[in-house]
Amino acid sequence: MDLTKHEFELDELVERIKKNDNRLVALQVPEGLKMQALEMMDEIESQTSARVVLSADPCYGACDLVHDKMQNIGVELVAHMGHSQMNIDSGMPTQFIPVTYEGSPEIAPVIPFLHAHRNIAIERLNNPSEPVTSELEGLEKFEDMVGRIAPLTDTKLGLVGSIQHLHLLPTYKKYFEDAGFDVTIPIGGARLTFPGQVLGCNYSGDDPSVGHYIFLGSGDFHPIGLVLHTGKPLAMLDPYTGDATEMGRERIERILRQRSSLIMSSMDKERFGILIGAKPGQMRRNLALRMKKKLEKHGKKGYLLAMEHVGPELIDFYPVDVFVNTACPRIAIDDAVKYAKPMITPYELEVVLGEKKWEDGYKFDEIH
Repeated sequence: MDLTKHEFELDELVERIKKNDNRLVALQVPEGLKMQALEMMDEIESQTSARVVLSADPCYGACDLVHDKMQNIGVELVAHMGHSQMNIDSGMPTQFIPVTYEGSPEIAPVIPFLHAHRNIAIERLNNPSEPVTSELEGLEKFEDMVGRIAPLTDTKLGLVGSIQHLHLLPTYKKYFEDAGFDVTIPIGGARLTFPGQVLGCNYSGDDPSVGHYIFLGSGDFHPIGLVLHTGKPLAMLDPYTGDATEMGRERIERILRQRSSLIMSSMDKERFGILIGAKPGQMRRNLALRMKKKLEKHGKKGYLLAMEHVGPELIDFYPVDVFVNTACPRIAIDDAVKYAKPMITPYELEVVLGEKKWEDGYKFDEIH
């Protein structure tokens, strides 16, 4: 990653600080940009009369806003770097600072993946799958990658990206159209600010006209969630390296086998710890209460545990058999192997209790 190609748009923040005569400002920066945080603090302080305090705790997204802690310090304004505003209110005045990356990878390396994926979409459109009748058949077929029926009305290429690359989407839409693809930039729900945006917890832009996806971004955090949610083929083009790859069936099947194993190991358990995320954008108290009620209906115990940060060292010692996660949906998916006890999602708990069927296809946990 060439950090010099990142553009930090601080002008509006500086003007707001001057206008309101803010004296103490908090800077909240995602993990990948913390190396440049001190440089940003210097720039803000050199252009205003404010002092800047860095929120040095981990920051995982726009759902992870600082609130009461900064108020206790006396902060008047939070500058949140590199994420877009969600449909949440932290209770603190917050300025969201765009960060863009000027990288323009060639599309040639990803074209073979897109041709193969379009052929899969055409086959699904012309020959819709019948529902799978058993877990074994679901694992063998994966007609929509997650064992679920996903009827298509078209085979368009859905062009999406992570937040720092969204400014590239109009340009790359034309590139892929010139290469012969029918391209759409999906528009999601209230949690998504921009067309083509995907989050680790929300892929609401998907619709039946999209037959396969191309993701502009790095890593497989967003691609894993997008495939688990949509069940559609996905290729990746990395603006940092220019590399092209796909989210392969083997990786998704491995994740689903892990999820199936955790469900099976939870079925005879009696005591469940239900995690409630205390971060402003992750709190799903009502969902947690519903899960507790379901457990009680089936004669099992559910204990509500509220916390800002979730980690093995913070919960593994509790005398429960299974954890049910209603905080960030990715905790159960990405970090499951770190925990000594099964960590399952609300949907997976419903499978454990017999209220949902695994054979009907995996359902990804989302926050709307």
